[in-house]
Amino acid sequence: MTLISVNVCVRNGVEWIDDCIQSLIDQTHRPLEIILVDDGSTDGSRDKVQKWGEHDLVSAIVQEPIGLSAGRMAALQLSKGEWVAITDIDVRPEPNWIEELLNSSQSQEDENVMAVTGRTVFAKSSDTVSLIRSVEIESKYRSRPRITSLANGPCSMFKRECLLNVGGFNPEWYHAEDMEVSLKLIASGGIIVYSPDAVVNHVPETGIGRFLSKRRRDARAHVRIVRNYPSKNSKRPGFDFLGSSWIVLMYAPVLISMLVGLTLLVTNFNQGGIDEIKQSAIAFEYPFWFLIPILIWWPLALRSNLSVALIRKPIGAIIVIMTWSLALWQGIIQGYIDALLKRNGH
Repeated sequence: MTLISVNVCVRNGVEWIDDCIQSLIDQTHRPLEIILVDDGSTDGSRDKVQKWGEHDLVSAIVQEPIGLSAGRMAALQLSKGEWVAITDIDVRPEPNWIEELLNSSQSQEDENVMAVTGRTVFAKSSDTVSLIRSVEIESKYRSRPRITSLANGPCSMFKRECLLNVGGFNPEWYHAEDMEVSLKLIASGGIIVYSPDAVVNHVPETGIGRFLSKRRRDARAHVRIVRNYPSKNSKRPGFDFLGSSWIVLMYAPVLISMLVGLTLLVTNFNQGGIDEIKQSAIAFEYPFWFLIPILIWWPLALRSNLSVALIRKPIGAIIVIMTWSLALWQGIIQGYIDALLKRNGH
């Protein structure tokens, strides 16, 4: 008879609210309270949030657009449950999601379980972004250990008292609040347990603009997380949220190297003619700049989570990977600028 509080925030996601809240109401676990937060929406979400607030299980909070972390904190302060679960508005939990999280919260060998995280399944659409995202997430969760370092935002549950003891969700941070509280809980002596049977279904992630914006914010936040919570001398599990990002990150330098090689080739041809080009080719100057980087990157990519998209939709996948790589580098640069200027990274 453990009371569970479920917190979910929305900003301009009016088309997702009904399905998300209904899936929470349909949870098999009782007692249950649902706290729905509108974070300064302008698309009609606020009215729908207030309407849902009239339901017996749902409480509504309306705030200015001050961010997801601030919304989660407001809901945490209002919640009354022993455990506080969080999810996202574009997620539809399975009916037994809370029940499975609660079952997995039982400690083994005197473990100090402070959080339990479930499994997110991304639905597929017809576009390349959706294909890449669904395969990437599926692969991440397939190899996830029982003791993990991240309680993911769409599918996790925290012991309320422990969460409040580490300061809860910091309203000053706009993004990656789930990473920050996860590492704070681990630093305080707790563990996070992965529950593969606690499943939530994410709507297809489509649209290159939205995808790149999220990946840019992720990279920017990861700089802050890695800088503030270094793994050196830490007993916590390693970060398990990077996935194929390293392969994607490599693509921009590979592309630059190829462009440099092509520029040298064209410049040499214009200045020196065929004979000089042949001499340079024999000396391996142009093959090194132009061919070797892509010959190294391509096999690595085909052995990663990107292989499905590269095989099924090669042109679209290359375009997505190229822009994704540039977005990651932009986010990393922004992260280091945040560090130099001591900004919060909004």
